Amino acid sequence: MTGDRETETFQVRIPPGAQEGRRIRVPAKGGPGSGGAEAGDLYLRVRLAAHPDFEVRGADLYHELVIAPWEAVLGAHVVVPTLSGSVKLRIPPGTNTDRQLRVKGQGLSRKPGADRGDLYVVTRVDVPTQVSREERELWEKLASSSRFKPR
Repeated sequence: MTGDRETETFQVRIPPGAQEGRRIRVPAKGGPGSGGAEAGDLYLRVRLAAHPDFEVRGADLYHELVIAPWEAVLGAHVVVPTLSGSVKLRIPPGTNTDRQLRVKGQGLSRKPGADRGDLYVVTRVDVPTQVSREERELWEKLASSSRFKPR
């Protein structure tokens, strides 16, 4: 015996600040009750689609930012994306990989009347895989004159 499938389309209002995993009740849109009783309720579970720029953790967003070694050492001003455009962010001198820089209020809505979550920009220092002869000479000069000893 094959079950007949019925498809019904309707609009559901997702409340502001609905986070991953939240259940939303849709009254009387569930299966029919036994013995001719009215239809039960349908429960939907919120699942957020993946975003190419952000990872969602609660109401906070996380964005990985690749920076050059000289930006990490000297500091820089960079433009980072937000959900509503972009902001200019200051990378402090001496920034290492995995440093989290907070941009307050640029995350997701929590609920009506509440503050928004934050955007955390997580740095990743990337080094060039190929360098010119001149660049190699500069890196070697830096290596021989630097007092920095990581080990």
